[in-house]
Amino acid sequence: MTGVERRVALSLSGVFASRMLGLFMILPVFALYAKELDGYTATLAGLAIGIYGLTQAVFQIPLGMLSDRIGRRPVIFGGLLVFALGSVVAALSSSLTGVIIGRALQGAGAVGSAVLALAADLTREEHRIKVMAFIGMSIGLSFALAMILGPVLHGWFGVSGIFWLTSLLALGGMLIIHVFVPRPVIRRFHRDTEVEPAWFLHAIRDTQLLRVDFGILGLHTMLMAMFIVVPGMLQEQFGLVVEHHWMVYLPVMFVAVLLIVPFIIIAEKKQKLKQVMVGAVAVLFATQVGLMFLSGTMVGLVMMLLLFFAAFNLLEAVLPSLIAKLAPASHKGTALGVYSSSQFFGVFLGGTVGGWLVEHWGSTAVFVFTAGMSAAWLVLVITMRKPRYLSSQLLNVGVVSESRAEQLATDLTRVPGVEEATVIADDGIAYLKVDNRQLDNDALKEFAVAENAA
Repeated sequence: MTGVERRVALSLSGVFASRMLGLFMILPVFALYAKELDGYTATLAGLAIGIYGLTQAVFQIPLGMLSDRIGRRPVIFGGLLVFALGSVVAALSSSLTGVIIGRALQGAGAVGSAVLALAADLTREEHRIKVMAFIGMSIGLSFALAMILGPVLHGWFGVSGIFWLTSLLALGGMLIIHVFVPRPVIRRFHRDTEVEPAWFLHAIRDTQLLRVDFGILGLHTMLMAMFIVVPGMLQEQFGLVVEHHWMVYLPVMFVAVLLIVPFIIIAEKKQKLKQVMVGAVAVLFATQVGLMFLSGTMVGLVMMLLLFFAAFNLLEAVLPSLIAKLAPASHKGTALGVYSSSQFFGVFLGGTVGGWLVEHWGSTAVFVFTAGMSAAWLVLVITMRKPRYLSSQLLNVGVVSESRAEQLATDLTRVPGVEEATVIADDGIAYLKVDNRQLDNDALKEFAVAENAA
């Protein structure tokens, strides 16, 4: 990558990470804090935790499409400002209703699609996957840090202080965009990162993609539902005050990350993705059953949390890769858009259903619900078609006529290692699925726009 592309990757990763860090930091502490607010019920506390997922799912695709019309920066600045406003509303609220409104506003500032589109505007096709990988890693890192920082900052400033810090992080994201991210010279639609309305129905009818969408929905449903219950278990069963909960989450998250590394290698390098996923989902199911029966001791609870977060982090890493393998290269952005919306609906479902179950049936009912969801997912994973181990790749072939685009697609599929090629005439981009082990890169480069122009 060029220096500018590296700056774009790091800057936009920082914007993503600062926003997600603010959202995640309240997870390990909010269920206990909510009991101090006016109008408390467990159902409303769960709604406060999950409501941002609903508004994020509703607004992220429309705001991404709006950025195609009016520009990326206005949408990103506006979204971060709404996010900051929601954080202030939550910080100032003494009632659960006020926090719910604030959290809903946080989700309404859904800038993810616009940020990814801006990243695509500012990077060359051959380096775009690297930039997206930077952004993905920043989100994972922000989640791990939030599990540790949330309890620590709660001890220093309280949850209202975390909301104030979240507001400052959003303003910091605006500053990063203004100072470090250049303005794109050309703004255009990117099929690998943005949603095509015309292909949306295809994405939600594909039974293989729907398995992955259900999986990410279920994964985040389980996560949010667990955070309705687990903080109370740590404090009420074991006497661990909330500001010391980091002592559990720090070793759990550290060991969980170490545990998943060999499985990621096995999934991708050894082409055992389906087998690894079946194992990870089975572990999820086992942890939910274990939390029903083995969480009466601190050792049992910590072991279940360790296994859960190991499986969670592993699946978070491999599911986007599975979407890229299953979706046509020229429609990957739409498939990822549906996937992302499913994730945020899962956030909403986990918070609201988890809170309702705690209020009416108790904590055990939450684990019965999450165990049932993981069991359903396990059936879907077992019956999933084995994916082809192909990578997505973009190639700039220059703007060509429709007839030339069709011929280029045919010619590209004759290159060793190219299994699928779609050339969009107006885009000047060839969307490829390739087998990296067999790919003839030198032959492929002959189709690039520079060689064509020569």
